[in-house]
This record gives sequence, structure tokens and C-alpha cells, in this order.
Amino acid sequence: MRNDNYTLRSIFLLERRAEDDIIRIFLEKRFFVKEFFMDKATTIFLLIGSNMFMTYAWYGHLKDFKGKPLILAIVVSWGVAFLEYCLQVPANRIGYNFFSLSQLKILQEIITISVFAVFSIVYMKQQIKLDYLWAAMCIIGAAFFMFRSIQPLG
Repeated sequence: MRNDNYTLRSIFLLERRAEDDIIRIFLEKRFFVKEFFMDKATTIFLLIGSNMFMTYAWYGHLKDFKGKPLILAIVVSWGVAFLEYCLQVPANRIGYNFFSLSQLKILQEIITISVFAVFSIVYMKQQIKLDYLWAAMCIIGAAFFMFRSIQPLG
């Protein structure tokens, strides 16, 4: 009877260790996913949002305030730019934990040109030109060189 209890106890301990290993692996994977999505992706999403405000602040008045007094366009654009900073500052603070300053800048430029392209075509009704493709290729090249050898900070 003692051997049976010992065997059952051993099996229970082995099962418990296996469960602990599964839980540990799950938590490691979960924290990796959480780290990426709550930090790096948060940076990207905040930068996209801030660029939407920034692009409108810089260029939206050309359409929406065309016949309005300049001071009104300035005040409205300034208010929109404030919203942009409310997203951009936290994005850079979060992102600086994972990206170098140069990588943050290139990431910002990629997002800026992407948001601007959509804004200019959809909102401002601008024509697409082949030169936009070439400019985008240059930015993709810049991103390649900035992110090809990511070194940990610190």
C-alpha cells in the first residue's frame, strides 16, 4: 500500500510540475505578447493618432477655413495640434523604452507620410503621382537601415 501511495504522490508531483511548466510558458508568452502590444504597438497606435491630428492641424485649414480669417485658422489649428501633442508625447515616452531616438524618428516619418498620403487623397482629393511611390521607397530604405540591426538599449 505504501508503494501505491508513493507512486500516486510521485505522479501527482510530476503532473503538478508539468502544470507549473505549462503555466510558466504560457505566462512568458503572454508577457511577451503583452509587452509588444502594450508598449511597442501602443507607441505605433498613439503615433498614428497623433499624426492624424497633426496632419489636419497643418493642412485641414486649407480646405475647411479657406475663406475664414487667418487668426481663426491659427487658433483652430493650434487647438488640434494640442490634441496631437496629447498623443505624441506619451507615444515617444513609451517608445523610447524600446526604440532608439533615431528609430523613433524614422518610425514617426513613416507614419507621417502614410497618414499624409491617405489624408491628401481621401480628404483633400489630391491626385496620386508616381513620384509618391519613389518617395515612399526612399522612406522604406531609411526604415530598413534604421531597423536592420536592432540593439537593446542600455
